Amino acid sequence: MALLRSYVRGHWHTPDTEGAPLHDAVTGAEIARISSAGVDMAAALDHGRRVGGPALRELTFHQRAALLKELALRLTDAKDELYALSTRTGATRRDSLVDVDGGIGVLFAYSGKGRRELPNAKVLPEGPVEPLGKGGTFVGRHVAVPLRGVAVQINAFNFPVWGPLEKFAPAFLAGVPSLVKPASPTAYVTEKLVELIIGTGLLPEGSVQLVCGSAGDLLDHLTPQDLVSFTGSAATARKLRVHETVVRHAVRFNAEADSLNCSILGPDAGPGTAEFDLFVKQLVNEMTVKAGQKCTAIRRAFVPAALADPVTEAVVARLRKVTVGNPANPDVRMGSLAGLEQREEVRRALKALTDAGDVVHGDPTRVDVVDADAERGAFLSPILLRADGDRAEPHEVEAFGPVSTLMPYETTDEVIDLAARGLGSLTGSIVTGDADFAAEVVGGLAPWHGRLLVLDADDAGESTGHGSPLPNLVHGGPGRAGGGEELGGIRAVLHHLQRTAVQGSPKVLAKVTGEWTAGAPVADTSVHPFRKSLAELRVGDSVTAGPRVVHQADVDHFSEFTGDTFYAHTNPEAAAANEFFGGIVAHGYLIISLAAGLFVSPEPGPVLANYGLENLRFTTPVHPGDSITVTLTAKQITPRENAHYGEVRWDADVRNQDGVSVARYDVLTLVAKTL
Repeated sequence: MALLRSYVRGHWHTPDTEGAPLHDAVTGAEIARISSAGVDMAAALDHGRRVGGPALRELTFHQRAALLKELALRLTDAKDELYALSTRTGATRRDSLVDVDGGIGVLFAYSGKGRRELPNAKVLPEGPVEPLGKGGTFVGRHVAVPLRGVAVQINAFNFPVWGPLEKFAPAFLAGVPSLVKPASPTAYVTEKLVELIIGTGLLPEGSVQLVCGSAGDLLDHLTPQDLVSFTGSAATARKLRVHETVVRHAVRFNAEADSLNCSILGPDAGPGTAEFDLFVKQLVNEMTVKAGQKCTAIRRAFVPAALADPVTEAVVARLRKVTVGNPANPDVRMGSLAGLEQREEVRRALKALTDAGDVVHGDPTRVDVVDADAERGAFLSPILLRADGDRAEPHEVEAFGPVSTLMPYETTDEVIDLAARGLGSLTGSIVTGDADFAAEVVGGLAPWHGRLLVLDADDAGESTGHGSPLPNLVHGGPGRAGGGEELGGIRAVLHHLQRTAVQGSPKVLAKVTGEWTAGAPVADTSVHPFRKSLAELRVGDSVTAGPRVVHQADVDHFSEFTGDTFYAHTNPEAAAANEFFGGIVAHGYLIISLAAGLFVSPEPGPVLANYGLENLRFTTPVHPGDSITVTLTAKQITPRENAHYGEVRWDADVRNQDGVSVARYDVLTLVAKTL
């Protein structure tokens, strides 16, 4: 029998012990054995810190983003190998789509966000420059840099592909190496995933390692620079969070734990409405996708008391059509649980739930299956219960399988209170066509939920559903759900970075951040910076142009030409009565248009396009007869990795004849890398 391997310190390691058996969830046959015996956990972490970390930090955010995209493309080509193994976990083709394609999609998403939202640099400046002194010579700014440790990622059994990749992608983009520790029952899928990743040869050595089997003394060797991201039970999360080393070193710990997620049907959504049908379909999907083995699945379904009977009938009718059996059979809608142990765990939880309510569909002890042995495989019928919301059990006991409980409510306040009794959830959904009801419920549920979906006829066509975490948004929740929310969007990347406030002169801050800071020296002014390619342009290159007198005729013409006849530009009496103006003033957009005419170098050259302005502020009115001068300074240079051009952000400062700033903004241009 094959022994699962670990990948540590640049090599595949096969344990020299017998290992514990792993079984096919569908047939019960032994398919592999698992053990981490012989893995030196301290050495693996050290390898990540000494080899993986430095190699990743040599790359910019954009270079790491490009590698994520290439890795996603390679895994897409090889995903059939992952699908084949996924079937042995009890997953149907649809289940595998969520896990395999969903995981690969996370890589694409973080690649795109990294290229769009992060600089092509090794340091991330964050927020504005803060003036710390009156003269402008002492300023501060936050910067974020990669931690010098390893991101230890402990994953659950239910998503052996998506689970590791949702944690790996932001860590890699941040420049922090990963050590992946999958849950044993489905570790053979994760082993194949890591084998495919290593086989691409794309990633720097040490950027990803794998430990199959027990974590052993892994956490004992953590340092203050390491991180732990955990997905699993709330009970295990509590134990890991108070591990002596985690506490002593204040190790960053993020938990995504099981939670009693809910879905709420609005009082408006009676039979015959689109929302009624959406609620029923969504509930059945959440019960049966991955056989209900999702930390985001709907465990509690709250329905208006007046609609309890029709909802029950509709859900039961739909559940009766669900075929359970061998997931390789195309006629099967729901496969097995991950193993016999998991089935027994669900049955134990069901005993507590059936004390609180009645089973209205399914049998916890038997199920008819297609193309499989119901006892050798870990099969379970979808179970729908109906209970009184006042009972404690539905709000405290989670059956991690195809199980949900319907509970009635009378008022909006009551359903908000019932939902809160879960003490913190990853996700919840409100299915209603009444926007007022939705807004009130969202306001009440938000403190208890990491994510809320409002589903109605308008968004149903594009909605990804109640239980689909998206890499763009936080994935985590308060309280029982783990108390973490870092894994989502760029904040997931920031979770792996250290934010540091740097105080100093503008010159120092410009050098540290790679961005020109007001007050820092300017560079070459002898050649117009628009005549320089990216290869020649430097941060701080600058041009000053002007002065240019703004005449009354300019204001009149601009008013007539654009149709902007706001009284401050056309009515002397009204303009004089306004304390902000004190008379006719030039249009703000006229000022920045005139400024562009001053600083633009008109001949064809490396500047390919102007694609916008940001942070525009008009700070002082310009009256007819005033003159303006503009200084344009290269503030940030961002080459695009896979293009012949890059982006340049320019600081534009327009001042009047008294040296007072009248407008300040960033000009964004696309510039060729070479002439």
